[in-house]
Amino acid sequence: MFGRKSKPKESGAEALESVVREHMTGADDATVQIVAAIAGLLGGIAYADRRVLPEEEQRLRSELARIHALGEAGVDEICKLLSSHTVAIATTQAPRYTRALREHADRELRLEVLETLVELAASDGRITLDEVNVLRNTATALGLTQDDYNAVQTKHRDKLSFL
Repeated sequence: MFGRKSKPKESGAEALESVVREHMTGADDATVQIVAAIAGLLGGIAYADRRVLPEEEQRLRSELARIHALGEAGVDEICKLLSSHTVAIATTQAPRYTRALREHADRELRLEVLETLVELAASDGRITLDEVNVLRNTATALGLTQDDYNAVQTKHRDKLSFL
């Protein structure tokens, strides 16, 4: 207890940035933060209804695979990390991710991220009220409007499970 100081454990967000940095060699800090933020928000939406279904995990993997610099090993490691830090990433770390995107991403990219998050929520054939609540809060935290969210969500109106 007193003799050796142990290294403090990384939070989910710090660990996520470390994994992204490791697999995106040469990427600048802003790019690492953007990719980590997108991965964290994807993980948060997948867990918004307190369960991650196989369809959601598959969609999450395919979205991460679009980031070519990560490679398959990077996608695997990020998914493992998201799984082991699910609650922290989905709850307490979300403001960090949205702040990073507001600081480093233009409006067009933030809209694309929101669309990707809605697509992930809809990937299991339904969007729950819990998912809608998280998506709406995320849209606002990304500096987007309610109209922005409504426009994106319109494509999946038939999947809203609470209408």
